Amino acid sequence: MDWPKQCAAVVPCLNEAAGLGSVVEGVRRYLPAVIVVDDGSSDATAALAEAAGAEVIRHPHTQGKGAALTTGWRRARERGFRWALCLDGDGQHASEDIPNFFQCAADTGATLIIGNRMGNTGAMPFVRRWVNRWLSRRISALAGRELPDTQCGFRLMDLPAWSRLSVEAHHFEIESEVLLAFLAADERVEFVPVAAHYKRQQSKIHPVRDSLRWFRWWRRVRATFRRA
Repeated sequence: MDWPKQCAAVVPCLNEAAGLGSVVEGVRRYLPAVIVVDDGSSDATAALAEAAGAEVIRHPHTQGKGAALTTGWRRARERGFRWALCLDGDGQHASEDIPNFFQCAADTGATLIIGNRMGNTGAMPFVRRWVNRWLSRRISALAGRELPDTQCGFRLMDLPAWSRLSVEAHHFEIESEVLLAFLAADERVEFVPVAAHYKRQQSKIHPVRDSLRWFRWWRRVRATFRRA
């Protein structure tokens, strides 16, 4: 696989001017095509992404992480890419881990490869660590297999496989929905160890609003997945 020609990076962003330039530069050491989806930022996110060499698509107002990712995946398909590497714009994900995703895809034939941060959680904030483990246990039980890090946004995804699925999430439940959709379609899913670097910026997740949204999504998708 000629990854630089077959894969584009997709980076959803909301007010990530502080570190986005270095994120784009790091990714472009492996993938020249970087698509940044600016989800209604009020800072210089778009300008800095363009200066670092990314294509920028701007939402006129904030629509949610899931909507931003969907916009990026569609654009990657339009440009003829077979794969999308997804990562956050806040610098949490280390570009040095990118080759591990490519190697896993080559070795296993998986169509969805997800980063696993749970092997070394010392730097992960306690609440985030606890929530990630709790959600992963719930989704693992539903899927009937161990899924160590269901919420990690650092992923490599086969775009033709994604295009055949019905994925409706517009917000932070996108990671959970895509994972379950791939499993329900009998696509192969694998995990690779990744490092995660947490800085002091405030999380974009609203603890009440996004928790309620996730639970509404969970009730809906749990019934659908069990029927499938």
